[in-house]
Amino acid sequence: MASTPGPRPNYITPAGFAALREEYDRLLGTERPAIVEVVSWAASNGDRSENGDYLYGRKRMREIDRRLGWLAKRMKAAKVIDPAAQPDKSRVFFGATVEIADEDDRRRILTIVGNDEADAGAGRIGWDSPLARALRGAAVADMRRVQLPGGELEYEVMAIRYD
Repeated sequence: MASTPGPRPNYITPAGFAALREEYDRLLGTERPAIVEVVSWAASNGDRSENGDYLYGRKRMREIDRRLGWLAKRMKAAKVIDPAAQPDKSRVFFGATVEIADEDDRRRILTIVGNDEADAGAGRIGWDSPLARALRGAAVADMRRVQLPGGELEYEVMAIRYD
């Protein structure tokens, strides 16, 4: 009988995991208690049906609880990988900072990070993004094609480093 695979690991850098932990601790230790206090105070004022503080507070508490649950699941599934510990620094793997050039020699520098810490505007792309998948295993001077929403592009790997 074949075993069903569990959830895919949530690869994340040490900095990314620390950011998840910080958000969890802030929500649980600061924001949620403050909202509980507001809701308790508002509930003591009587009629809750038209009490904006009570209604907003309950809504915000549900949002915080949902986010806490999501963060807890992501941290439990996290597999922290330190890019500096990568044994083969000549190829693109998780945590690599890669300089690529397109057909017109427009260059971009990207860092391949966990999906939870991706921020394309800051040059951090998620491990499962189409571009990151295309670059996996590439070495300097390798050409890689990637299908993007705007069409297929080809990139050359110009440099690889692990910070």
